[in-house]
Amino acid sequence: MSKLEDFLTLKEEEEIVEAIRIAECDTSGEIRVHIERNCDIDVYERALDVFHILKMDNTRQQNGVLIYVAVNNKAFVIFGDQGINNIVGADFWNSTRDKIASQFKIGQFKQGIIDGVAEAGKVLSKHFPWEHGDRNELDNAISKG
Repeated sequence: MSKLEDFLTLKEEEEIVEAIRIAECDTSGEIRVHIERNCDIDVYERALDVFHILKMDNTRQQNGVLIYVAVNNKAFVIFGDQGINNIVGADFWNSTRDKIASQFKIGQFKQGIIDGVAEAGKVLSKHFPWEHGDRNELDNAISKG
């Protein structure tokens, strides 16, 4: 794909943002999606950089999850903050990764991201349930680099 805009349509982006809103209804966890056309460094390192740039490490319970996608690299990373990593096992990351990868393999990028968001939200709700007074700490919009 030559252009980042070709990866998802505006309607597909809106559907992903809605999936994030729905996933966060049952959890105090925060989910963000960041999409870049190209990554010139290790994708995990870039995801970590983006995590900090988006201030995802400033959530009250350290329970942010970033789904980072480098389109031309055909790579993605799911990165979670310390509060999550201290509680969930590797299966959390593997199940979320597998949901995304299975859709990406068949070119269903929007659905892959939505499935990953839903899976992350489901697991987050078990460990970080929504409580009265919780507020959305981070923007749900897709960020782009």
